[in-house]
Amino acid sequence: MKVFVVKKAGFCFGVKRAIKLAFDCAKRKNEKVFTWGPLIHNPQVVENLKKKGVCAVEDLRKIKKGTLIIRSHGIHPKILERIKKRKIEVVDATCPFVKRAQKKARLLSHQGYQVAVVGEADHPEVQGIMGYVNGSALVINQNRSKRNLPHFERLGVIAQTTLSLDAFKQTIGELLEKADELKVCNTICHATARAQRATLKLASKVDMMIVVGGHNSANTNRLAKLCKGLRTPTHHIETAKELRRNWFKGKTSVGVTAGTSTPDWLIQEVVESIRKCN
Repeated sequence: MKVFVVKKAGFCFGVKRAIKLAFDCAKRKNEKVFTWGPLIHNPQVVENLKKKGVCAVEDLRKIKKGTLIIRSHGIHPKILERIKKRKIEVVDATCPFVKRAQKKARLLSHQGYQVAVVGEADHPEVQGIMGYVNGSALVINQNRSKRNLPHFERLGVIAQTTLSLDAFKQTIGELLEKADELKVCNTICHATARAQRATLKLASKVDMMIVVGGHNSANTNRLAKLCKGLRTPTHHIETAKELRRNWFKGKTSVGVTAGTSTPDWLIQEVVESIRKCN
């Protein structure tokens, strides 16, 4: 059985930067270091950070003093104001692509557009972006019908950075008849888009795909959905322990991809375990 790994799989620039900032803080600071929510959506990395003294919190009352790292997904500006009032040192690890989406949303709002974010309303990135338009943005789930949306004079649309390009394009097409003027800003992360294209290419050639990454990771879940869309047997796992030997019975080729918050060591463990399933 041959095992192929997507070259673009694993940590993106924004995640690498966030993790480096966190570990650097843990080494440098004598006081406690916190992150606002999980730094990234990967339980194994979050647990490693905890062992180094970097703990995730979502309640300011739990921080008496120390350093707070803003996670890669960004943060609602009102929460940031509350943090600064408490004179807690802040290290901003927001992904540059997320910052770009935040700025685009604010600009569209200032220009008089009704802002719409295509993505998941409960995702921390989207919740943070909402704060840059005073909560007035619409959140549009790409999987739901747009028929019930009202008609807008001016509609400005951005994407959650981990959204698939095809899903964004489909939604934009559906929104064309919902506005007299439609302005679209493609805020999808380049690294995410590249990983999705490479994953689709590999998934079309192999007997089965293994997608590695946090079950709570939006971009990892999208990779699994893309593979399943090609009708390629697909399994989304967090670690090698979730692999099942019977999955590989009769398979001659297996592809492996991973979300942008999945470390290389986890991917390598999965690949080595798959090879033992021969």
